[in-house]
Amino acid sequence: MTSDALMTIFQGILSGFAGLTWQYAVMICIGLLLLWLGIKHEFEPLLLVPIGFGCILANLPLAGMMEPHGLLRQFYDAGVITEVFPCLIFLGIGAMTDFTPLLANPRVFLLGGAGQFGIFVTLLLALALGFDRLEAVCVGVIGACDGPTSIYVTTQFAPQLLGPISVAAYSYMSLVPLIQPPLMRLCTTKKERTMLMAYTEQKPISQTVRTIFPVAVTIITVLIAPMGAPLMGTLMLGNFLRECGVVDRLNKTAQNEICNIVTLLLGLSVGATMNGEIFLTTKTLLIFILGAIAISGDTIAGVYLAKLMNLFCKEKINPLIGSAGISAFPMAARVSHKVGQEENEDNYLIMHAMGVNTGGQIGSVLAASVMLAVLHAMGYI
Repeated sequence: MTSDALMTIFQGILSGFAGLTWQYAVMICIGLLLLWLGIKHEFEPLLLVPIGFGCILANLPLAGMMEPHGLLRQFYDAGVITEVFPCLIFLGIGAMTDFTPLLANPRVFLLGGAGQFGIFVTLLLALALGFDRLEAVCVGVIGACDGPTSIYVTTQFAPQLLGPISVAAYSYMSLVPLIQPPLMRLCTTKKERTMLMAYTEQKPISQTVRTIFPVAVTIITVLIAPMGAPLMGTLMLGNFLRECGVVDRLNKTAQNEICNIVTLLLGLSVGATMNGEIFLTTKTLLIFILGAIAISGDTIAGVYLAKLMNLFCKEKINPLIGSAGISAFPMAARVSHKVGQEENEDNYLIMHAMGVNTGGQIGSVLAASVMLAVLHAMGYI
C-alpha cells in the first residue's frame, strides 16, 4: 500500500475532526451540560437528557443526522413539523391530571388564569427588543411554563427558534423550585404566608361531573379560540379517558407507553434543532432573559391576585397558592405547599395549590390559543 493511499485512509478516518468548527464544539459542550443538569441535578431529566443527546448527535460533523434522510430529521419531520408529538404529550398529560381539586373549588381557576400574565408581558418586551411579531409570540409562550405548548406554537410560526425556546421553556420548568420561593416571600408578609387554609374532606365530585368536564371544556374553549383545538382537544381527551371509567387500557397506554415514547422522540428532535449558527446568537441570550422575566411575572401576578381576592372572599386564600397558576404540574403546587409549611408546619396547602395548578394547565393552553386567535383575526398569521 502506497503512502498516498495510507494518507487518504488516514484523512478519511480523521475527516470528522477536520470538520469540527468552534460552533460544533460549543454546541456539543451545551449538550453535555444538559445531560449533566438532567442526571446530576435531576432538572427535568425526562426531557433534558434526550434533548442534550440530540444536540450532541446533531452537531457531530459529517454525521448527517439532520440531513434530508438523516435519522433525527425523520423524527423531526414526522412528529414536530406535523405537530403530532406535542399533541400526544398533551394526551398523556390529560390522562395523568386529576381535575377534582379544581372542580371542588372552582374560584381558584382565576389564579390559574393569572399565572399566564407573563405571556403577555414577555410578548410586549420581545417586540420592544426587536423580535418580529411571530417570534415575539413564540417567546411569550414561554410564560405558560409549558414545554409542549411552546414547541407547538414555535414550530408553526418561528421554527428557527425552536431550539432555544424549547430549551428555555423546559429549563425554567425545572428551575421553578429555585425561582419562585424568593419571589413568593418578597410579595407576601409573614402573616400572609402563615395564613391557614382549612383542609376539610374534599367534597365528592361525581363521576358524571368529572366525565362531562373535559367534554364541556373542549367545546367552550375551542369555540372561543379554535386555533387551540389540537392542544386542548388532546389534553381533554386524555382526561376523558381517565374519568369515563370504561377504557382503562387506553388510559394507562396514554399515561405510560405513548407518553414515554413520544417524550423520548420529542426530546431528540428538539435537541437536533440546536444548530450552532442559530443557537449561538444574541437572540438566544435574550430568549433566556425574557423567559426568566415571564416566569417571574406569572408568579408575582398569581400571588397578588390571591391577595386581591381576599378583599372580597369570606374564606381567605393563602397568597402562596397563587404562584401555582403556571403549567408546571405538579411541581408548582409542591413549591407552594413547601414554602407554606416552612412558615407554618400546620399549613397544608397541597390540595388547594393542586386546584390552582390544574387550572393553570387549562389556562396556559387557552391563553396561547386566544393570542393566536387574535393574531389570526388581525391578519398576522
